Amino acid sequence: MKRGFSLIEMLIVVAILGILAAIVLPEFQSHSQEAREAAAKDNLRILRQQIEVYAAQHDGVPPGYPDADISATPTWPLFFSHMLKATNVSGQYADVGTPSYTLGPYLSDVPLNPFQNSRLTKMIGNNEEFPAEAPDMFGWIYKPATKEIRLDWPGTDKDDVRYYDY
Repeated sequence: MKRGFSLIEMLIVVAILGILAAIVLPEFQSHSQEAREAAAKDNLRILRQQIEVYAAQHDGVPPGYPDADISATPTWPLFFSHMLKATNVSGQYADVGTPSYTLGPYLSDVPLNPFQNSRLTKMIGNNEEFPAEAPDMFGWIYKPATKEIRLDWPGTDKDDVRYYDY
């Protein structure tokens, strides 16, 4: 008596595995997308909350402005420094533990945009408007003058809400 599988039996098993993969894979991808959407919303919540805390502790001046001067041009490296280092009320920053720099840090790291794994932040100047559509070149788009920060990712979620409008 022969032992083993015939070619027909092997083809049947492969066909069954293919059918199962065709059923399971889209479901897995859907959950992966939902996880990225949830992470994006949570990261935006954290960023918005910490921007508000920073502004409250710096006489209403949001992070990103040099020397707490809201007429100056905000920069993303300064935004990162304000969020990640210790600061004083004047918006100057230093390493954590430096005397007289008693505020912050507000984040341990700037969170990633979960769709593109980028934390690069496009700064919108005081007299500039947000782009109408997400340019898909940055992790975040931030306008310090209004304390508004957006996710830079095109497309919509399952509820037809633009990611850019989260």
